[in-house]
Amino acid sequence: MKSVLCFGDSNTYGLKPDGSGRFEKTERWTGVLSEMLGHQDYEVIEEGLVGRTTVFEDSTRQGRNGSKLLPILLESHGPVDTVVVMLGTNDCKAVYNASPKLIARGAEILLRQIRDNNSAAKILLLSPIHLGDTVWKEEFDPEFDEKSVITSKELKAVFAKLAEEFDCMFLAASDVAKPSETDQEHLDEKGHLALANAIYKKLVAA
Repeated sequence: MKSVLCFGDSNTYGLKPDGSGRFEKTERWTGVLSEMLGHQDYEVIEEGLVGRTTVFEDSTRQGRNGSKLLPILLESHGPVDTVVVMLGTNDCKAVYNASPKLIARGAEILLRQIRDNNSAAKILLLSPIHLGDTVWKEEFDPEFDEKSVITSKELKAVFAKLAEEFDCMFLAASDVAKPSETDQEHLDEKGHLALANAIYKKLVAA
């Protein structure tokens, strides 16, 4: 049985846009992907966490720095055949004031950690969905600002270049899914399904 580790933030965790909790396993993209790949042949390991970044520390929540946890997960679930990484949205928060290139540097650290753990593992790097144009407003998520929206839209190009440098698979989640109008930040059920389909096609073609 092949293993697929899905490492991401709240859009991998499956947080509902209306803030009412988490989508059911069968509704979030990781669960849909698991059904598509087949339980007999693949084990899809869900490792999504609300607020997770590539390398930045969250002063109000513990364990959000992805680079601190990924090596542990690779070891505890290892050997992992494929790693799907989708981070970068939380790196766009105003408090980090990070440029697209700096966020890509954070993603690069994660890719190096995967390669150091298992050079034979396949990697699918995703640039995240775009933030909604008004996500920074009080009724949505004021941890972001107008610059955050611009930065989120520039991640596709720098992540694509990074994937090319590491010779790994790449998918721009923003090409297949959009944030819900409800909160301008998270996938709805339709978005989870669309993303699962796109990831499935990438993995089976690898």
